[in-house]
Amino acid sequence: MFDFGLRIRQLRERNKMSQEELGRRVGRSKSVISSYENNIKIPPLDVLVEIALVFNVSLDYLVGIDKKEMISANGLSVRQRTVIENIITVFKDKTPKKEGLSERQLDILNVLMQEFTKHN
Repeated sequence: MFDFGLRIRQLRERNKMSQEELGRRVGRSKSVISSYENNIKIPPLDVLVEIALVFNVSLDYLVGIDKKEMISANGLSVRQRTVIENIITVFKDKTPKKEGLSERQLDILNVLMQEFTKHN
């Protein structure tokens, strides 16, 4: 059986966050966070959403339906999101690799360098 409280505790500890800090970020007290972690209370949907956002995980992952974590693209430009999608596609590609970088990988690196130099 899935242990929801343990999932919250693991995420909180992995992110070096106290119960008090998590509570502050989701609008709840330290004791309420403790009751979530000890499976005494179940957070309402709005708090679940806030917890998921704090830890950059999906609601599915948070409640044990999906074991995959997510990466938040909030605040990124369309171009930056496209680069991330392309990187993921390249990493998932199981086609045998040739020596050196592919044209697509070189394009991704070029856009990454442009994006990084824009922000420095």
